[in-house]
Amino acid sequence: MATSKRMLAPATIRVLGEMIRGISPRVGGPEYGIGIGTHRELERFFRNARFDISEIEGSIRDRTEAALDFMNNESSKHECLRLAIQETVDLRNFARDKDRHQRTVQYLNECLATDGYNLKQRNGTYVLESDAASSLLTSGISEAVKSLSLDSVQTDLDRALQAAEHDPADAITAACSTVESVCKCILDEMQQPYPSKQDIKGLVSEVGKHLNLSPARDDLPEELARDIKQILSGLISVTSGIGALRTHGGDAHGRGRKKAPVDARIARLAIHAASTVSLFYIETWNRMKSGSANG
Repeated sequence: MATSKRMLAPATIRVLGEMIRGISPRVGGPEYGIGIGTHRELERFFRNARFDISEIEGSIRDRTEAALDFMNNESSKHECLRLAIQETVDLRNFARDKDRHQRTVQYLNECLATDGYNLKQRNGTYVLESDAASSLLTSGISEAVKSLSLDSVQTDLDRALQAAEHDPADAITAACSTVESVCKCILDEMQQPYPSKQDIKGLVSEVGKHLNLSPARDDLPEELARDIKQILSGLISVTSGIGALRTHGGDAHGRGRKKAPVDARIARLAIHAASTVSLFYIETWNRMKSGSANG
């Protein structure tokens, strides 16, 4: 049975409906939104959001508002609402009218901000993110990944950020995959083979060896050796915890009737922990490439 938990304020839903139908927020002002004018176009729009409106009757306005209200008030349909928001700012819906597209993105973001969400451009498309999931940390790794063209890492990170609120189990799985992708990319760049066991524990151990990040290293400054070794040991512990959390609370191995009680808070913990480890590995790898001593 679906649970009821509103995702957005009614005022935001009203604005979203106006952007779908192409209603300008100011009389006589420039045009905003897609401007859907036929029932066939409207049904196609919602199909792209994985929501069937064939049984909803009424005018285009009535059907749009009924569909959005239902998705907003049923937790099981929040992913459909998320997709509808992203479809509303899909550039392909604007017939190359970039000015109208940018106005729509800006206006929707002003409204979404009051609900703790924002639309961000990633890899040429806009994705809806929770402000709680977007932090300096995840932004930092995104910038590092972008500068190094680590597409597989960015894909996993984007998936984790998008899923944190509506599918915490998938976000945890994606957070773990982010670390694994970073490790594999570094091993590829270093022309080193993957370990026989390619889970997060095996990959972190292998990358740590090649990046000289073993807690047993004996070349550290004497006054800092104990502290740094403790942190390096902590990195191993953190990654093991992320892997264990994926096993018990993620969706990588399927889900039975009894699901682990993970929520967005736990998902964000996994995402930020994975981002910390991943960014440190990428920065260490860059340091080694530049020829700096001691990794």
